[in-house]
Amino acid sequence: MSDKMLTLEAFEEASEIVKKVTLETKLVYSDYLSRQTGNKVYLKPENMQFTGAYKVRGAYYKMSTLSEEERQKGLITASAGNHAQGVAYAAKCYGAGATIVMPTTTPLMKVTRTKSYGAEVVLYGDVYDEACAHALELAAEHGYTFIHPFDDEAVATGQGTIAMEIFKELPLVDYILVPIGGGGLATGVSTLAKLLNPKIQVIGVEPAGANCMQTSLENGKVTTLSGVSTIADGTAVKTPGTKIFPYIQENLDGILTVDDKELVVSFLDMVENHKMVVENSGLLTVAALKQLKPENEKVVSILSGGNMDIITMSSVVQQGLIFRDRIFSVSVLLPDKPGELCRVASVIARENGNVIKLEHNQFVSTNRSAAVELRITMEAFGTEHKNQIIAALEQGNYQPKVVATSI
Repeated sequence: MSDKMLTLEAFEEASEIVKKVTLETKLVYSDYLSRQTGNKVYLKPENMQFTGAYKVRGAYYKMSTLSEEERQKGLITASAGNHAQGVAYAAKCYGAGATIVMPTTTPLMKVTRTKSYGAEVVLYGDVYDEACAHALELAAEHGYTFIHPFDDEAVATGQGTIAMEIFKELPLVDYILVPIGGGGLATGVSTLAKLLNPKIQVIGVEPAGANCMQTSLENGKVTTLSGVSTIADGTAVKTPGTKIFPYIQENLDGILTVDDKELVVSFLDMVENHKMVVENSGLLTVAALKQLKPENEKVVSILSGGNMDIITMSSVVQQGLIFRDRIFSVSVLLPDKPGELCRVASVIARENGNVIKLEHNQFVSTNRSAAVELRITMEAFGTEHKNQIIAALEQGNYQPKVVATSI
């Protein structure tokens, strides 16, 4: 472990330095999430940062510790998007050149934003780990200074400044929930939290399909996953940081995992109740809230970023509406004769269902007059309303079957 970084003095220095490039993201009390979970929930909205995520903290502080010679050699990093923008913006502030290697799966908005800060973007590999290996090759080839997105004590110190701000606003915080990809943010936040108050519980949250830190802690050593599968692209990491792992072992109080489905419905919750766009990795700490015991504790969920492209956002909203039974589809069989469609529609109308798509299939039976299939996709207010509509169709002898919805 480094003697210079991840100390109280280093965190205090970093807190002053990062003020030059960060916006003040004051805690937001969530009445909705507090009612849902039985705790007093506060949100730390790092999605509102200038670069759309907390990553600029670590990138800028790391650059402040480099010599002018190291900066002028040119900077390089690998990132799924948010660290990329942090390094690109910080490099611009220092007048240094930056090359960013990003996985080919990176959302277009993150690529475009990174280029807008003047960085050169290289797309390589399917996941972060492959992009990182390529970035290290380029650094060796061209003599660039490599800035690791998470396995770096100076970067982690910069990220930990979030905890300093949380403490200043909410000194009696009981829990801090922090997203984990490679572990840089969790290292900084948990280390500073324990320095300030050892009683605070700092809980990491990972996608269930990319739980590299949970697996590593269980094995007692840094472990590489065979593969990752999650919609939380910013935390789709196969191997956590080796330099920062001892800090995680010492300071993190536990890890929760979240399924992709829970992230989807959490996106809806944030948009509808807080008018905030939070990317899937940033939603980990919101989705995990229901896993905590309802004990009226003060809980802070760190919303790590909000860089989500419109196509992804559209897909998540549609899936969220389906998961919440706000949109659903049923298949009914009815005789192929005039007036049947009108009768089905009137049943749905009486129950205040709103039809958004109809599919009429005359070839489900060799006897068309006996039965044709009608697939109806409609809007409802939720599960109770959906069941009410289905019950009305059953009473009308339409034998509705719930089928997969495709919009």
